Amino acid sequence: MRENKTLFVTGASSELGTALIELVADNYDTIVAHYRSSASRLLPLEEKLGDKLVMVQADFADAMSVRKMLDFMAEKELKPDHVVHLAAAPMENEKFKKLGWCDFAAATETDLRPIVDILGDFLPFMTKQKYGKVIFMLTSCTVGMPPKYKSVYTTTKYALLGLMKSLAVEYADKGITVNGVSPEMIETRFLDNLPDLIKEMNAADMPMGKNLTVDQVVPTLAFLLSDGADMISGQNIAITDSKH
Repeated sequence: MRENKTLFVTGASSELGTALIELVADNYDTIVAHYRSSASRLLPLEEKLGDKLVMVQADFADAMSVRKMLDFMAEKELKPDHVVHLAAAPMENEKFKKLGWCDFAAATETDLRPIVDILGDFLPFMTKQKYGKVIFMLTSCTVGMPPKYKSVYTTTKYALLGLMKSLAVEYADKGITVNGVSPEMIETRFLDNLPDLIKEMNAADMPMGKNLTVDQVVPTLAFLLSDGADMISGQNIAITDSKH
């Protein structure tokens, strides 16, 4: 196992983020946990992990806020070997005719631009040490046909998928793996803006009649961060059933 490993998780205060950190904490010397406004959700982890956990704040809708976070990390010499990009705007249902370019631009600014800036800072370090792992949280919308009324969300996730695949190719000879994980709906706060009927219909379409839980998704993320996944790159791993 490599020494002095650092993990950086965006959207770390989410249910997925806290569960992932708790699962893999023993594998890292430092874990940098990004949050926007819910620092309190990270406090139990801070109490458990102590100085190993470094909390950083940024509003991903604000490019200057992201730059301030990255400058802080540079000042503290926090250089992650592993980056997991979980942060995303909430999923919403909206007909295309009610949307305009500003809706797509806002989603791009919030979900795509921050990880471009983050990786722009950290991939050179990973390249220098010839080692690194990057994971994008995508969606089952990028596997087969997406559901209706999610054009902004789906378009943004496809942009992230394109970035993931491009980076996987570009950094393949530099010891850096770049992958995506595309789960079906997960029962988290992320779905709060969706009508209950949509969530119930999705659950009914799953083999077990239920939406995914955090515990069914986090192990895949943990595996992609492990030494066992050193030869896996450029993959969009679906966590879903054969019908999707």
